Amino acid sequence: MVKPPPAYPVPAVRPIPPAVIAEKVVATLRSKPTETHVRRIDERPARYGTWPADLDPRLLAALRKRGIEHPYSHQAAAIGNAIAGKNTVVVTPTASGKTLCYNVPVIDAILKDPTTRALYLFPTKALAQDQLDELHGLITDLQADIRTFTYDGDTPADARRAVRQAGHIVLTNPDMLHTAVLPHHTKWVQLFESLQYVVIDEVHTYRGIFGSHLANVLRRLRRICQFYGTDPTFILCSATIANPGELAAALLGDDIELIDDNGAPAGERVVVIHNPPVVNRELGIRQSSLKAARDIGAELIRAGVQTIVFAPSRMRVEILLTYLRDALRNKPGDPERVTGYRGGYLPNERRAVEKGLRDGSIRGVVATNALELGIDIGGLGASVVTGYPGALASLWQQFGRAGRSREAALSVLVASSNPLDQFVATHPDFVFEGTMERGLIDPDNLFVMASHLKCAAFELPFGVDEAFGPNAAEMLDILAEDGVVQKANNRYHWMSEAYPAEQVSLRTASTDNFVIIEQGPQPRVIGECDRPSAPLLIHEDAIYIHRGQQYEVEYLDWDEKKAFVAPVSVDYYTDAQLAVELKVLDQFEHAGAAAGSHAAGEVAITFLATIFKKVKLNTHENVGWGKIAIPESNLHTSAYWLMFDEAATAGLDREQIAAGLSGIGELARNLAPIFCLCDARDIGANVQVRAPSTERPTVYLYDMIPGGVGLAERLFEVREQLIEACLALAKACACENGCPGCVGPQIEPNSPAKRAAVRLLERMANPSES
Repeated sequence: MVKPPPAYPVPAVRPIPPAVIAEKVVATLRSKPTETHVRRIDERPARYGTWPADLDPRLLAALRKRGIEHPYSHQAAAIGNAIAGKNTVVVTPTASGKTLCYNVPVIDAILKDPTTRALYLFPTKALAQDQLDELHGLITDLQADIRTFTYDGDTPADARRAVRQAGHIVLTNPDMLHTAVLPHHTKWVQLFESLQYVVIDEVHTYRGIFGSHLANVLRRLRRICQFYGTDPTFILCSATIANPGELAAALLGDDIELIDDNGAPAGERVVVIHNPPVVNRELGIRQSSLKAARDIGAELIRAGVQTIVFAPSRMRVEILLTYLRDALRNKPGDPERVTGYRGGYLPNERRAVEKGLRDGSIRGVVATNALELGIDIGGLGASVVTGYPGALASLWQQFGRAGRSREAALSVLVASSNPLDQFVATHPDFVFEGTMERGLIDPDNLFVMASHLKCAAFELPFGVDEAFGPNAAEMLDILAEDGVVQKANNRYHWMSEAYPAEQVSLRTASTDNFVIIEQGPQPRVIGECDRPSAPLLIHEDAIYIHRGQQYEVEYLDWDEKKAFVAPVSVDYYTDAQLAVELKVLDQFEHAGAAAGSHAAGEVAITFLATIFKKVKLNTHENVGWGKIAIPESNLHTSAYWLMFDEAATAGLDREQIAAGLSGIGELARNLAPIFCLCDARDIGANVQVRAPSTERPTVYLYDMIPGGVGLAERLFEVREQLIEACLALAKACACENGCPGCVGPQIEPNSPAKRAAVRLLERMANPSES
């Protein structure tokens, strides 16, 4: 007999509220003999604006269908600006609805005039694909004929014609715009003749030389638009940095309105800075940050909180994923609750992870900063960051991946043993009150601008009075003398057979990828690896871990860029060592100083993977080693170097000199971008207590870009101002022995780094100083 239903509904089992779980995790961490700092950020209510009066009713209905009745205040301001034709940059935190700021005006314009076109630029293919999915969802709700396409290296040749001719919205990246769209603008007539909007997302990533290249690509884009009679409105979006308006204006080369008053709601956020306990007091060794992150992540996932754990490298992602799966071991046949996400996974694997996070089937993910950008993974309950990522902007981006609009979120930073992490852990105010990093670019860098001037001349003839940054006319005359262009009737025409865009890389990283092939009856590609990482991750006998599965590299075909692997199950992973050597090839500038000298010239940086260690899982014991036989990689570039003579080093022992040089290298590398208008990642530093080429203590600063782009030459020009700035900063810093704000954080409590650096710099600036 079937029982009748109860007269009242049986209450469902309610999940534990995130705020309660956060308090439990905090209590657990505080109960341990460790340093844990907790700060609460209050809930923030939503502030709304109104839709523009003439917004298409079909679009309003589709937005309401998606639960969007009113725009947040920053969305309303940005949409109004865009419809009015004002260039705008929107700067608000992660998950604040920046996508709507550009999708609404673009779709509204297309609904009103189907000939309208828009171009979206994203820094990565993955982000473009994610935004395509978002657009398709909104367009499906509209039931409108708005054709959107991605256009990147993965777009099939037969589909490219359809994109060029029929795409209302084209989503691409700066590299494709540079090499495949602008040089072939005659195939994109329909796009350029009706281009009304250009969207540039994740503007904070376009810093340094990469940003300088993009600024010149945008000069070329606006020049071609002008040729076709259009003047598009630019909508830029950025995460929080110190100078978003300045960076956006420099990229665009035009006035731009800044909108940074965030109206999106946010639940309470509990931020924890956790320094794992000391396990060996004599040696000062702390519990592994990987194990601490595993414990926190496992506790959160067990409690039902969807969690993202960030790890600092691809290898650390896989090790942490292995540890978490062991801690959360499922019954046989159960689907995995935790997965990985990093560069090197195949596109379909990454899409599946993103979908699983959005629909809740994946309860935890271990990721590199590949998930730091705005890919839609839904609102997670907690984020655990393993090791300080090196920049406050990155840290808050990673924290911001957790948090629904009105629910509490937990963000935990787990400090590692390195000096920078230990500084952050012992100075928690640095996280909450420190200054965000600035984004600096130099669109007028002669090396960068000259390369894009060639590209622009290839695309359209130059008029003699046409503007393209300073000194364009002089550069064109030089190109004419070299036979690259020909001057006729007050116009410069491209004459070379070369295709200039192919010779100009916007990014410093190599685009060559190795494919990783699992051997068997039916060999299959399981992943990819970029060229710089290949010697460390896929050398022969390496244990390559992919989504938690171990593989041994049996053969590496370096020339064909293929690694052949076989699945294994071992209790260790491999960790390769990289030797870096700097050699001076040529010196073309030299100047004396009070207690030393300055020089600039050409150098070669050699990177050679030498040996690998076998490291036991969980205990991290070294259980073996092996040699690596892979050709060395060379970076030929330009450098500026600072040499100290005996008058500078008098009274300092070798340890003090080494510490002082390291401190000066840290100071100079961090201050150099102010003089070069680049990013710290564009400049490398190398210190040698007795350099073979100079036979003296030497600090080298070199361009990270092959061949150099004039940064070293600029540093030589401003050498005296650079020394003065380094000395002033070190003296003004309130720390005692060193911190990230001056000579870098130090492990030893009484490190001589700061004192030695100040003494060396004082003597270099003034020989009478002691």
